[in-house]
Amino acid sequence: MSKKLANWPLHLMILPSLVLVLLFNYGPMAGIVIAFQKFIPAKGITGSEWIGWGNFKYVMSLPDTYKVLQNTVYIALMKIVTGLVFPLTIALLLNEIARKFVKRSIQTLIYLPHFLSWTILGGVLVDILSPSVGIVNEIVKMLGFEPIYFLGNNNWFPYVLVATNAWKEVGFSTILYLAALTSVNPALYEAAVVDGANRLRQTWHVSLPGMRPIIILLATLSLASVLNAGFDQVFVLYNPQVYASGDIIDTFVYRMGLISAQFGPATAIGLFNSIVSFILIAVAYYMAYRFAKYRIF
Repeated sequence: MSKKLANWPLHLMILPSLVLVLLFNYGPMAGIVIAFQKFIPAKGITGSEWIGWGNFKYVMSLPDTYKVLQNTVYIALMKIVTGLVFPLTIALLLNEIARKFVKRSIQTLIYLPHFLSWTILGGVLVDILSPSVGIVNEIVKMLGFEPIYFLGNNNWFPYVLVATNAWKEVGFSTILYLAALTSVNPALYEAAVVDGANRLRQTWHVSLPGMRPIIILLATLSLASVLNAGFDQVFVLYNPQVYASGDIIDTFVYRMGLISAQFGPATAIGLFNSIVSFILIAVAYYMAYRFAKYRIF
């Protein structure tokens, strides 16, 4: 019996997942045609009028569209940068802690927020950042400054999104860098000590070069998220006062499609977002293979 036939029970295990993906991911894609129709729910897809690129032209003529695109790219890029720098820095600092109990305790503590949904964290953040009773503004007032309405101020809101996202995900990303550090040959550190290198020099000349492949891999793959600023987080935290700085493509599609019932234009901008994201994923995948020799197939 060939090896492929001998492993057929293992291949059969993927069947339920494949059915779910086809049913819930690829099945709804048939609704993409709404982007090219003047869709009326009562008439359905077959009875609605075809208008070609009309929905795309309408969306691009809206003054809010370019602001939403700008917000999406700006917030996503800041999340990508912080998502690379903060975990890398924390991993290097944790690597310097000799006591395993302290190291594991800190690692577990910063990893916990990853398991909480944005629905739960949203309620916590509203209380923490409240201008009247929030602990952050109590500290601000103790320092002699006026309280800040973090979730209602357009100057502060994008940075609140970036900071809270970093707080939630930094622990999970740190694990990847800590795993990369374990692959560095200890003999290199011993050789650096013999050459007179202090801990900072060892980090610069041994740790960082040893982590270079995983840093390049995560940096290139994160390029695919340039148009994905995080619907769950923004939807839970934002309000009409911060639409100017916090409205992103996903929330714009939600409000246009489900609240304003403009199904065609909402599908058009969602399709545009998906196509651009697909191109970015392809580019990121090629760059990951080009610079880090990473490939799935």
